[in-house]
Amino acid sequence: MRRIYLALLFGCAAFIPYAFADETCLSPYMAKIVGQEDFVYVWTLGVEGVGDGEDKLVTIDVNPDSPDYGNPVSSVSVGGRNEAHHSGLTDDRRFLWASGLDTSKIFIFDIATNPAAPQLVKTIDDFVARSGGVVGPHTNYALPGRMMLTGLSNNTDHGGRTALVEYTNAGEYIATHWMPTDDALQGAIKSGQFADGYGYDLRVVPRRNVMVTSSFTGWNNYMMNLGAMMADPEAMKRFGNTVVIWDLHARTPKKILDVPGAPLEIRCAWGSGKNYCFTSTALTSKIWLIYEDDAGEWQAKEVADIGDASKIPLPVDISIAADDNLLWVNTWNDGLVRLFDISDPHAPAEVFQQQIGEQVNMVSQSWDGERVYFTSSLLANWDKQETTGGDLQYFKLYSWDGESLKPDFHIDFIEAGLGAPHQMRFGAYALYGKKRPQQVSQLQ
Repeated sequence: MRRIYLALLFGCAAFIPYAFADETCLSPYMAKIVGQEDFVYVWTLGVEGVGDGEDKLVTIDVNPDSPDYGNPVSSVSVGGRNEAHHSGLTDDRRFLWASGLDTSKIFIFDIATNPAAPQLVKTIDDFVARSGGVVGPHTNYALPGRMMLTGLSNNTDHGGRTALVEYTNAGEYIATHWMPTDDALQGAIKSGQFADGYGYDLRVVPRRNVMVTSSFTGWNNYMMNLGAMMADPEAMKRFGNTVVIWDLHARTPKKILDVPGAPLEIRCAWGSGKNYCFTSTALTSKIWLIYEDDAGEWQAKEVADIGDASKIPLPVDISIAADDNLLWVNTWNDGLVRLFDISDPHAPAEVFQQQIGEQVNMVSQSWDGERVYFTSSLLANWDKQETTGGDLQYFKLYSWDGESLKPDFHIDFIEAGLGAPHQMRFGAYALYGKKRPQQVSQLQ
């Protein structure tokens, strides 16, 4: 029955009704929110001297019918600062995994028992040892009954050589799948100059039995001060230049594509028969299309510029619309969000831009396209410390009417004593057959 359900889901992806309101960057294996989301869970970096200074999961009430609308309703600190970065939900959506790029700890929260007040139920603190030396768990991605984690580094030289690490939903280690390199291609075809073994993000196209990974940089770089790193010619050479196409079921690399300039987030089209994904390159400020050609071969090509690369806008998070016609692109350094028309995926065109803050990192849009959320923090040693007038560390919600972004509310995370907000995930009572109580706030 599970196989039948998944087959129906993937075969009908293009016809998912717009009553769905969930964010659009999730794994296709996950149940989705129907209607208005109740909460956004924000994985937040601890900042020394701000609140308790610890990394934490902050729950924000985003249901406009709630008396707590626009406010944090709970906060769970995890002890210390771990370089909180990305988080992800299990396929049954009962647990949220949140990882730290510095300590390589993984924190698992129960969000089903009380969606308004997640509870920390397990900490994985042996990730490096169990994985065989992988450092910096990044993407936490749901597969059926599994979580696949991308690494950013290793414990040998703290460079960019890394792997995928697979766990059960219960947090039990299964396997490590190393990224292909020149001296260990593992059967993969090297299509260009590079086989660097770097990692970053992960997405899947189940109907094509394809898993796609991108590449960034190792611990030595992402834990360095940004100014010092950019002034170091050797450090600037240590960035990934590849996207890898994998056999999803076998977990083996098939083809290594050249995508120079540190390709970051991957977002794949939802429509059936649309066998392509997008990524953006942080260092060269371009949109790349990763696509299956008419011969069934996966290819990569740059298809658009993002701002002026000489000004180092630094593209970060991207978000594809549910109808595959629009792509939101955040550029961290100038604090702008840009919207591209991708109705022709081979020729994206910028149609809109707006200032969000002094810096901007993550963007999550609702499946119905009516709400767009933003957070600000990139990395602790890269974040700006002073503002020239824009908001620095924030959570913001905007309404999108197809022509303009209209602010609904924002939370200054420093003023609220919470820290630096990074990854967002949505939650709702309806997912668990629960009715929303009148009062949900757990904060005094």
